[in-house]
Amino acid sequence: MLHFLLPLPIPASIYGIILLFLALETKLIKVKHIRETSSFLIAIMPVMFIPAAVGLIDSYQDIGNAWFQYIVVTVVSTFVVMGASGWITQMVIRKGKEAKK
Repeated sequence: MLHFLLPLPIPASIYGIILLFLALETKLIKVKHIRETSSFLIAIMPVMFIPAAVGLIDSYQDIGNAWFQYIVVTVVSTFVVMGASGWITQMVIRKGKEAKK
């Protein structure tokens, strides 16, 4: 429904994450209510990538000439995301320590 109100080229899962964030921030949903489910989903996250991998294998004929580029982009973007996540996490931890002082 939100996609129809805001017809942006954004996947539905992103809308869901935004709604969950807003619900958590406004205390409509408490962390204790979603902790068990979120822990389970994080634990099985690698399994969630199997359909994407099968899709890549299935479309090998279409992207056969560009495999090297896909691998390079995947590796580089993985390290960029890891670095950005680590940097942001460190900033949040530092700000939390400063707020406690």
